[in-house]
Amino acid sequence: MMMTGGVMLTVLSAAAAPAQVAAPRSAAAAMTLPATQALFDAYVRSGKMPGIVAAIGTPGQPPVFVSAGRTAIAPDAAAVGPDSLWRVYSMTKPITAMAAMMLIEEGKLSLDQPLSDIYPAYGRMRVLTDPDTSLESRPATKPITIRNLLTHTAGLGYSIVTKGPLLKDYERLGIVPFAANAQVEASVRPTRPANLQQFAERVATLPLIAEPGTRWSYSIGLDLMAAVVEKVSGMPFEQFVQTRLFTPLKMTNSYWQVPASAANRLVSNYTFLGDTMVPIDPAATSVFLQAPSFPYGGAGLVMSARDYDRFLQMLQNGGQVDGVRVLKPETVKLAMSNLLPAGVSYGGVSGSTGGSGGGVPTGFGAGGSVTLADTPGGPGKGTYGWGGAAGTVAYVDPTRGLRGTIMVNYIPADRYPLRRDLAAALYQDLGVARR
Repeated sequence: MMMTGGVMLTVLSAAAAPAQVAAPRSAAAAMTLPATQALFDAYVRSGKMPGIVAAIGTPGQPPVFVSAGRTAIAPDAAAVGPDSLWRVYSMTKPITAMAAMMLIEEGKLSLDQPLSDIYPAYGRMRVLTDPDTSLESRPATKPITIRNLLTHTAGLGYSIVTKGPLLKDYERLGIVPFAANAQVEASVRPTRPANLQQFAERVATLPLIAEPGTRWSYSIGLDLMAAVVEKVSGMPFEQFVQTRLFTPLKMTNSYWQVPASAANRLVSNYTFLGDTMVPIDPAATSVFLQAPSFPYGGAGLVMSARDYDRFLQMLQNGGQVDGVRVLKPETVKLAMSNLLPAGVSYGGVSGSTGGSGGGVPTGFGAGGSVTLADTPGGPGKGTYGWGGAAGTVAYVDPTRGLRGTIMVNYIPADRYPLRRDLAAALYQDLGVARR
């Protein structure tokens, strides 16, 4: 699942720039967002969504939180706020990518290292000759590298986008690292690998959809990257993320499994029948109250807006928050740069799954998209971000000095023009004329 929110990233980033130039940091820290609040209130009042939370921040300053609504459509549901818990789905990917960047920083991995150094079976990969209709294949001529896993250029498939015979093989082998609800989970768990290392071993038996390093295709690359982090670090992946990222950054509301003590803060996830919201994963019986088969590095986290903002602050601050450093500035800069192999371009993905659209020259970094140039009325060069299938979005614009996290939970992610509407509200709040 994914979502950079191309339109929203474009406009939010531009909106912040002149306001920051005009206002000192103390004023930025005290900024209020009344038009944004009014928009959120209207969305909730009209029944488009039960609840929404945003965290908007500038360098070196705490976030401004804007929220409206409740954790569910029930009138007695709790109000949402900075510590409500949301399924971030593919906003997990940048976190997994930064875990990998830690090992790269330490010299335990390198960007262009073959995956077969870690799992020898990946030295014998095959490439489908007609992915849409057949499992006929030929030997791969290029190795899958760590860079390929981080940038979705390994030639791997994904159950949410892959079609044809290969999709059936992914499903047969349980290569579905995604939790929808308890009912779906009961049907897929018996075939899913029991742990990350089994996952990596099974994926190695499946053919690729393209030669590694030749094409961008949304994939399970970050799920496989989680297995690599686990094996290379010698530490369970979830423990690595906890000890190296969550604990030092004081991200205390980020979970692979929501504990009973926090269950009352979990929102319900919805889909739509016509114009009616119906729960697809009610909080009280959520699949995220169960332990997953293994930590899904591509789509497995439940997080609060406050916690995701802490992660974005770390990126915005070049690897540290509140004096606690988890990555070197040069490592963060590398991770947020265009890491696509030579000759490969990124053209965006479907908004219905949370993907970014076209319109802005964009590359791809470690687990997220990266704008390649300053865009008039758009993001500054180097804007890095991604998002989730249930409507969440997060980004850091180092040029304009803005970070943003938006939390909602409904599927499909592009049901409403939230990103466009939010951009307009922020323009008004920040006093920036349209260009």
